[in-house]
Amino acid sequence: MSLHLRPADIAVVLVYLVGITLFGMHFRGRGERSIKTYFLADRNIPWWAIALSIVAAETSTLTIISVPGLAFIGDFGFLQLVLGYLAGRIVICILFLPRYFRGELLTAYQLIGQRFGRRLHHLTALLFLLMRAAAEGVRVFAVAIVVGVALGTGDITSIAILSALTLLYTFEGGMTAVIWTDVVQMFVYVAGTIISLWTISHKIHGGWHSLIGTAAAAHKLTIFHFSWSLTETYTFWGGIIGGCFLTMASHGTDQLMVQRLLTARGLRESRLALLSSGVVILFQFTLFLLIGAGLYVYYGQMGGAPHVASSDRLFPAFIVREMPVGIAGLMIAAILAASMSNLSAALNSLASTSIVDFYSLRHPEATDTYKAKLSRIMTVLWAVVLFLLAILSRSGGHVLEIGLSIASVLWGAMLGVFLLGTLTQRATENGTIAGMLVGCAFNLLLWLQTGPVHVGITIPKISWTWYVAFGSGVTFLVGYAASWAKLGSREG
Repeated sequence: MSLHLRPADIAVVLVYLVGITLFGMHFRGRGERSIKTYFLADRNIPWWAIALSIVAAETSTLTIISVPGLAFIGDFGFLQLVLGYLAGRIVICILFLPRYFRGELLTAYQLIGQRFGRRLHHLTALLFLLMRAAAEGVRVFAVAIVVGVALGTGDITSIAILSALTLLYTFEGGMTAVIWTDVVQMFVYVAGTIISLWTISHKIHGGWHSLIGTAAAAHKLTIFHFSWSLTETYTFWGGIIGGCFLTMASHGTDQLMVQRLLTARGLRESRLALLSSGVVILFQFTLFLLIGAGLYVYYGQMGGAPHVASSDRLFPAFIVREMPVGIAGLMIAAILAASMSNLSAALNSLASTSIVDFYSLRHPEATDTYKAKLSRIMTVLWAVVLFLLAILSRSGGHVLEIGLSIASVLWGAMLGVFLLGTLTQRATENGTIAGMLVGCAFNLLLWLQTGPVHVGITIPKISWTWYVAFGSGVTFLVGYAASWAKLGSREG
């Protein structure tokens, strides 16, 4: 059977792509007045829209195609990490958000500049640009997996189409277009996911009860693994601790998420948006894992799964082969919705950091109108960069874990810097920079899993879920010690 979509399904995908692009273009011109309008939507977005936008930005194509694959080959252990995500959100509401709303901040890294100085301000902003570009390259490439399976187009063509359409409405409408298209796209992919789960359950002999019973008997629904192993990926302690630190970094220090939180009308609504997004995320990941369990039961009854390059491709293959006409197109559109949502967020956050944390600091005399125009140009430049990085990202491996592990390498050091700035007054700029560099080097060694650190001591193969916790701990301890030893030039 062909792995390409039928004409009716292709029509659904094309209608969606054109429709969401035109919807985003509806906000054309609303980012003209200033960079505050372009990047923060005039701080006038309701909390519920921000919450859904956060979920949409957190849910890339990686999530939709990879999480079912995790359940297919494993169990529901990934939910342990999601529980850590919820804990991390609570910490952010207490520790970071009040500081972000004390001034007229446009990016997360302006807070570091206020606390430490311009050098560390530039360094953290640069770290974000490198991290987000590298991680987003992998995420954009994940689009090629879906589009390639559905339409038979090559990787480069698939990436180019989605990148161009997303750039169009992000360029025109700024953050206002990003958030409201996120809201629409989230409803599309959640609806598509629910329909997919319903379809799978109806294809299984015995229906929903057979799905749950067979999956439970095969231990597919197991959530908790109480192991202290640092090498096992999904454990309770790794999920709670690692997931908490991961979210503190991704939602508390990464401009991709902080920018959304700053569009709220005030601190209370920002907190409400972040906490409610965690509840939606838990529901959403449960849906994705149930799909993986359903695929396991279905293909078990059919005598085996189709031959695919990796478990990431199982769900897209099922959509194209088994979904009814029209529904398959809707689900492919849903997956593309998640990808476009994430890409638009990345483009806007990369552009905002480039303008606010670099250009504006060097050219304080530039007018707001000029910086708003320059912001659009920067959005286009970053679209080109991400397109090229996506092409370079075409390699094997589990794309969800690759994407998260790349980001986790730098998130640890970033979080350590923010913790030094918020938890202690003794940390100095030079001392914190020293801690940041050591933290980055430490996490890079963990990621590469290479060679001895000292004679006779070899780095164990530690799971990526611990990277942020370890990296932030090393950054904090080294930065504090270096500051105490008066390696810094000034006290906070």
